[in-house]
Amino acid sequence: MTNKEWFKDAKYGMMVHWGLYCLPAGEWKGTRIPGIGEWIQYQCRIPHDEYAALANAFNPILFDADEWVKLALDSGMKYMVVTSKHHDGFAMYHSKVSKYNVVDATPFGRDVIGELANSCAKHGLKFGLYYSQALDWAHPDGAGYDCGEHGCDNFWDWDRKTKDYSRCFEEKIKPQVKEILTQYGDLCLIWFDVPQTIKPEQSLELYNYVKKYQPNCLINSRIGNGVCDYRSLGDNEISDHDFGDELVETAATTNDTWGYKAFDQNWKDANEIIRIKNHLNERGINYLLNVGPDYLGRIPSPSADILREVGGKLAVK
Repeated sequence: MTNKEWFKDAKYGMMVHWGLYCLPAGEWKGTRIPGIGEWIQYQCRIPHDEYAALANAFNPILFDADEWVKLALDSGMKYMVVTSKHHDGFAMYHSKVSKYNVVDATPFGRDVIGELANSCAKHGLKFGLYYSQALDWAHPDGAGYDCGEHGCDNFWDWDRKTKDYSRCFEEKIKPQVKEILTQYGDLCLIWFDVPQTIKPEQSLELYNYVKKYQPNCLINSRIGNGVCDYRSLGDNEISDHDFGDELVETAATTNDTWGYKAFDQNWKDANEIIRIKNHLNERGINYLLNVGPDYLGRIPSPSADILREVGGKLAVK
């Protein structure tokens, strides 16, 4: 089966947003934040050094890669996509490019991405990685300083007037993309995100970079500038358009956030998830459904129970 055939055939996958943002769990200094949990550093304008100190408390002793993979399989999912680095710049794998990573900076000291890659290979679940290729709130030249009225970069630590994303691209982005492409076996896809600031030549260079190391790895449209293998629709977008043979995917949430928020209990029930899945699949769109594990490494039991119920109903059909 070709890389494009498996994607068309898969129809349903699990996305996982997990990083330091699971520790505040949607609350900072006594205030609950609106919106999505993984943007808490930006929403609260948390200084980098203060946010990075969260790594000292990151010790998810209940994390079990096999449990996550088994849940995905029990839910009827065909692939898993995990955040290797989100906008906060913290790598959930052992990066030699930056010590700001889960192995070197936390008491946990384990390579989360490595364990998940091994488990997916063992159990026959295709494995892909999310990587924030433009926004990086831990780098002085992280992108987003020119996107919209307020931007979406870290402007409270570093002056926008001195920023040059090309430095971040060369110093951190390209070397880390090489790491995730060469350290974790075959990847079914790379899920890039928020391409503001990135130039056409940089998107193309990154695309060719991926193909150099993993020719069969699919690349989504959020790499930016029209260079891609498949289209990522908007977050939680339930399109009525029939895309035919085109490769298309909607990434969506099980509640209202991507990263863990302890007080967000607005879960979609199993019937609603199946309804959305059928609606999308009938139009040629894959459904990539997100879970946000907590600070102990657990996928919240309400979402896990719902996903297992979905899997049971799909198996009956």
